[in-house]
Amino acid sequence: MCRLASNQRKTMITISRQLELDTENSPWNATEEPDLCRWEGVTCSPSDDSILSLSMSGFGLSNSSFLPMLCRIDSLHSLDFSNNFLELIPGDIFNSCGDIEGLKSLNFSKNRLFGSLPTFQNFASLESLDLSFNSLSGNIDSQLNDLSSLKSLNLSSNLFSGSVPSSLQATLERLDLSVNNFTGEIPSEIGGYENLIMIDLSNNKLSGTIPESVGNLTELEILVLSSNQLTGAIPAGLLGITALQRFSANQNKFLSIPGNTTDSLKVLDLSYNKITGRIPPEFLSSPSLQGVDLSYNMLDGPIPENMSSSLVRLRLGSNSLSGPIPSASFEPLQNLLFLELENNSFTGKIPPQIGHCRNLALLNLAKNKLSGILPEELLDLPQLQVLKLQHNKLGGGIPDQIGQLIMLSVLNISWNSLNGTISSSISNCANLISLSLQNNDLTGSIPDGISNMSPLLELQLGANKLYGRIPDMPPKLQISLNLSSNLFEGEIPETLSGLYDLEVLDLSNNKFSGRVPDFLVGLSCLSQLILTNNQLSGVVPYFSRPVMVDWSGNPELRNPKLGTRNEDENGGDDIDDKFWFYISMGLGYPIGFWVVCGSLVIKRSWRRAYFRSIDEMKDRIYVFIAVFINRCREKCVC
Repeated sequence: MCRLASNQRKTMITISRQLELDTENSPWNATEEPDLCRWEGVTCSPSDDSILSLSMSGFGLSNSSFLPMLCRIDSLHSLDFSNNFLELIPGDIFNSCGDIEGLKSLNFSKNRLFGSLPTFQNFASLESLDLSFNSLSGNIDSQLNDLSSLKSLNLSSNLFSGSVPSSLQATLERLDLSVNNFTGEIPSEIGGYENLIMIDLSNNKLSGTIPESVGNLTELEILVLSSNQLTGAIPAGLLGITALQRFSANQNKFLSIPGNTTDSLKVLDLSYNKITGRIPPEFLSSPSLQGVDLSYNMLDGPIPENMSSSLVRLRLGSNSLSGPIPSASFEPLQNLLFLELENNSFTGKIPPQIGHCRNLALLNLAKNKLSGILPEELLDLPQLQVLKLQHNKLGGGIPDQIGQLIMLSVLNISWNSLNGTISSSISNCANLISLSLQNNDLTGSIPDGISNMSPLLELQLGANKLYGRIPDMPPKLQISLNLSSNLFEGEIPETLSGLYDLEVLDLSNNKFSGRVPDFLVGLSCLSQLILTNNQLSGVVPYFSRPVMVDWSGNPELRNPKLGTRNEDENGGDDIDDKFWFYISMGLGYPIGFWVVCGSLVIKRSWRRAYFRSIDEMKDRIYVFIAVFINRCREKCVC
């Protein structure tokens, strides 16, 4: 039996009737459920005589005129109108709801609110205000001054501009002003709000330096300043805050870092800055440190040998670091999942001790000056998903142990000096999606077992010394099959005829002879066919759709329509096909540019984020999905 106070019951029924008029499927219906305390989003007191919380999140509200009626329920502690289609907050709500003594939380996030920030009068007990993910604009001045009890303020993902407000409540613990258009410097007054636990000012247009007063925030646990235009040195006092657990200031213009960090720090991201000099010897040694990203800076010198045994992610790529990779440093890193040291100037051998990082899922040492052979210990990492060693000076053969990496999704050892044959055990890597071995000195034939690698989408074997029979290929090959610049000869084999998803086929710079097979026309997804510099003859098959065919360097090969030889036509595709292909390219370029690239040119933070994501996204998707699935399996077993 419903014990709700009669005035509250009457108010709720009135509102429910309004909902029936304004929404297609109202979740509140007194006929179907007479006990109002059981209505969706309604939380009553233990005795069911008063309503404490109302959540109308996701109700599909677009009409806000009835909302002030809710403020007649004077027992409310929380009001949630998030995830709707509201465009304005009625003025009466500030008069009526502001008088509710117990109201502690007000949430209008993820709506369509626009205009300036309203002035909140009274609301003496309000502790949490969330107006995030709207289109509110203008400056923030004194609109929030009366919120004397406010602890959490979230105004993120709006269009606010001007300076970061410097007149805030002393009670404030969480401040989120991210993804707006704030300009100017971070006010030094922010260091006076000693109760702050979290500050997020990321994705704005802030400039200047971090004020030294931030070091006074002894309770601060999270500070996010990413994607601004901040510069100068990072204050030593900031990274000395004993409570600090996360500091992210990537995509700025910082120039230097302090000598050490607080023992409590878990996550540090200073990537995409202009930090120069060496990494301080103790900078990576804090015992709680789990994630460090210093990539895309101008750091030089060696990697510090003293590293935290808690590290899960270490990204130092795209700097000017040099010297050998310290071997002993990796033995205690049993929790390490991501090690990314690419695009530096590291020399010497790959430390076998990396094999002690038994949980390693991604290893990227590409674009360095590493030499020696592939350590066998590296090929015994049971969780390894991505291995990228391209553009180094590695030699020796591909060990048979490569087949032990059964979780591997991406293997790239291209642009090295590997020799010997491609080990047949590589077919045991049954989860491989991308295999790149081009530009080495590999000899022999392609292993027959490669046809069993069914997930494989990309196979790059160009610029080696491979020869012999080309075996059946994985039927799902899609991105590219590159067999160019090898020693293959004879006719183009029928083993390629089933690659219906393949987009790029490169057979150039071999000794293929005979006619170009008609089955290539049946490869319905093919967009580029490269046959240059072989000994092919006859007529190039006619493709009824736009396919870029390059057949130069085959003197006996003729154009399908004109009947002329290659030397008369300089090689290439059918003229009509080529004409329409370039027409489509010509139209598509400006449209595509302004839809996608134009936004990247206009918005600096989008541009950086886009190119960074392209660089990292593919590898990380492989890793995260695989790690997630493995953990789910472990939980199921347990």
